[in-house]
Amino acid sequence: MRSVRRSAVLLLAALAGLTSCGIPTTGVVEAGGPAGGVVPRVRVYFVHDDVLVPVLRQTADPVGVEAAVRLLFQGPTAEERARPLTTLLPGQEAVEAPAPTDGATPAPPAGGSDLSDAVTVTSDDSRVTIEVSVPLSGVDGLAADQIVCTALDAQRIAAPTTAPRPVTVTDPHGRRVEATGRRCPAG
Repeated sequence: MRSVRRSAVLLLAALAGLTSCGIPTTGVVEAGGPAGGVVPRVRVYFVHDDVLVPVLRQTADPVGVEAAVRLLFQGPTAEERARPLTTLLPGQEAVEAPAPTDGATPAPPAGGSDLSDAVTVTSDDSRVTIEVSVPLSGVDGLAADQIVCTALDAQRIAAPTTAPRPVTVTDPHGRRVEATGRRCPAG
């Protein structure tokens, strides 16, 4: 009985010490911005020596096919061109997009030709369709492969447990290519 009483007294003393440790309560402390998570990244595909090369890009937008294809149409950054990477998408020779310093999506400078608005992406349960309003150099060539591989990779990132849907690319003349990514390099 004596040990039970002694244990009870020690327990009460410990609880009293914990509840009155002398630290005052505080409210919300405003210190900095909200917690951040992982910055979304997507692969876009450029060309080096007639071979597709995947490049990781950070985006402020949620990862999806449309965001990824719009990034692709902004062309390689100055740093990527120095590697040397290029694109076969039209109008990119005029784009001088500076390399981003904060990991954000590069923005083309004034006077550049950002063709990201030249793309319309639609999808259903069985297919992703990408309509390009500017002519592609050979709808079944590397230019179309750049778009297809970028779209397929974006699908894999956005829904990693689902097989990507086939992609159809259509140019302004109605020529189209349907692809499943067999010509895409492993990222």
